[in-house]
Amino acid sequence: MNKLVIVLAFLLCFRLCSFAQDTTVIYKNQSFQLSEVVVRNNFNIASFIEYVKNDTTFYKAFRNLRVLSFTSLNHIELLDKRGKPQAGLDSKTRQTYVDGCRSMQVLEEKSTGDFYDKRGNYNYTTAELYANLFFTRGTVCGENNIVKGVGFSTKGKSGIEKHKEQLKQLFFNPGKRIPGIPFIGNKVALFDEDVAALYDFKIDRKDYMGNLCYVFSITPRQDLSSGQRGDVVIDEMTTWFNAKNYEIIGRNYTLSYNAGVYDFDVQMEVQLEKVQDLWVPKVLRYKGYFDVVFKKKERALFTATLYDFQKQ
Repeated sequence: MNKLVIVLAFLLCFRLCSFAQDTTVIYKNQSFQLSEVVVRNNFNIASFIEYVKNDTTFYKAFRNLRVLSFTSLNHIELLDKRGKPQAGLDSKTRQTYVDGCRSMQVLEEKSTGDFYDKRGNYNYTTAELYANLFFTRGTVCGENNIVKGVGFSTKGKSGIEKHKEQLKQLFFNPGKRIPGIPFIGNKVALFDEDVAALYDFKIDRKDYMGNLCYVFSITPRQDLSSGQRGDVVIDEMTTWFNAKNYEIIGRNYTLSYNAGVYDFDVQMEVQLEKVQDLWVPKVLRYKGYFDVVFKKKERALFTATLYDFQKQ
């Protein structure tokens, strides 16, 4: 009897341990590691990966800011080489969207250091990029939140306008080829076979801010050679997809690269929430630096907290 109990216990343990193993699935010559809980839910890897490749919900969440009223708490810090604050901004703004036009009112503001120049313009590229995402100057009309057919291009752009477009490409198109950014355009095409070979892909199923989600994480392989490591741009990217409809509700990622004429190392965290039928960014956090030849290296961190959304 004791032997029978031991055998049954062994078989039960073997079965449970087998289920607890992660499973590797090959799809289009790429390996994806699925957690035990994902395997048990009969996850359709093909439809999920194709959705990820063509996803626009993350980009659309930011486009939705162009057609909504909302309040924003803005915190921006520019740091010196020792990591100490040398300039900054804390403000509270309110965007109002009425009859197809948006405008913004500054409710509170405090700036420090040389955040602004003598003419009241931004003294830092980071501040200009932030303003491009969350601030409105004057009255802007005729915009929409349509993403179908909308692409990114640096053609005809230069200076800060080109930098803004490049940032949006890195930010909203992770995993896709990016034209116009020297040396790294092809290195972020995560689903191209030669680039995918540098990364581990894992899919899990967890709760995130009260929503059951599929968690898609991408990290560089641990066994890369020094030469292969030099081709890595995305050091980590984790995206939370709503398990019901695959809508993105959160994303964290770290990007870094040194191309000689420029180098950067930035971390970003974005949390989304749904307002009526529209997803919008709720919190965005950024920390890092970028260094472009002929420009001063900028080390910065910022947090945007958006709330009190209203749809006309």
